[in-house]
Amino acid sequence: MEIYIKLFEVIFPVFFIIGIGYYIGKKDKKFDTNFITNFAANVGSPAMIIYALNVKNISFHTFVDYFWYYLLAILGFAIIGVIFLFFVKSNDIIRELPPFMMPNTGNMGFPICLFAYGFEGLGVAAAITALIILFHFTVGVFLADRRFSFDVILKSPAFYTIVISVLLLYYDIELPVFVENTTFLLMYATIFLILMSLGIALTRLKVFSLKRSLISSFARVILGPVVGFAIIYYFNLSGFAAGVLLIQCSMPSAILNFLVGSMYSPKENVDNVASMIFISTVISFITIPIIVFISLNYFP
Repeated sequence: MEIYIKLFEVIFPVFFIIGIGYYIGKKDKKFDTNFITNFAANVGSPAMIIYALNVKNISFHTFVDYFWYYLLAILGFAIIGVIFLFFVKSNDIIRELPPFMMPNTGNMGFPICLFAYGFEGLGVAAAITALIILFHFTVGVFLADRRFSFDVILKSPAFYTIVISVLLLYYDIELPVFVENTTFLLMYATIFLILMSLGIALTRLKVFSLKRSLISSFARVILGPVVGFAIIYYFNLSGFAAGVLLIQCSMPSAILNFLVGSMYSPKENVDNVASMIFISTVISFITIPIIVFISLNYFP
């Protein structure tokens, strides 16, 4: 019975806040989310990274290990994506690959790992999210635009935050208390806002090809955990960090894939990406509780 109570405590806050966003989006179709997007990108995400990648929450050795583990996971996601996009006869596999490769480890995975495993889990979740953020602004842009540009990543505050945080981890330097307190408040504010914005986004994303989106979405949320289990088994991982890895591998496609695609890809490709994000997120409302239950039960 205790495991079910814990599961409810982890899942309910996340889904409840997403529900608030969905209600707002349905009630006010013109609700402006630009503030949330700009705040999360320029203030919130950097604050979350600074607070989570703190020597109190994670060691440099653990950060490096799980950074590489998830890099292997992304490679697995990419292989699955190429296979399934070929299967559904995609006209542009390259531009439609990002939603397979880059799951929603920030908006959804981050708070779920925090509630499931506390601040220790938060550190590992942040290591994974840092990698995904780097991929969004490098590989994600490269795939969407079919050319690489350093300008995007050099203009991203999150990139510099990751570099600084990793250096602090490497030299085992603790954050000053005022920085820790400030980033702590900003982190929780950001978690609320991005979960709410996810709910709002679900009212605006449209499905353009149901059959194709269902096939691709199942590949994301069903085979994602399979990749996670494979890495856990191969490297003989255990404990809360393995649970975080599994949860983060199980997330639906990130909405940032849609935002990046909107800037760099043709409308047809963006429509397919939006469809996969919407369907995979809806399916994840069923699959995530199952994965969290398995994680809490087998990787306490």
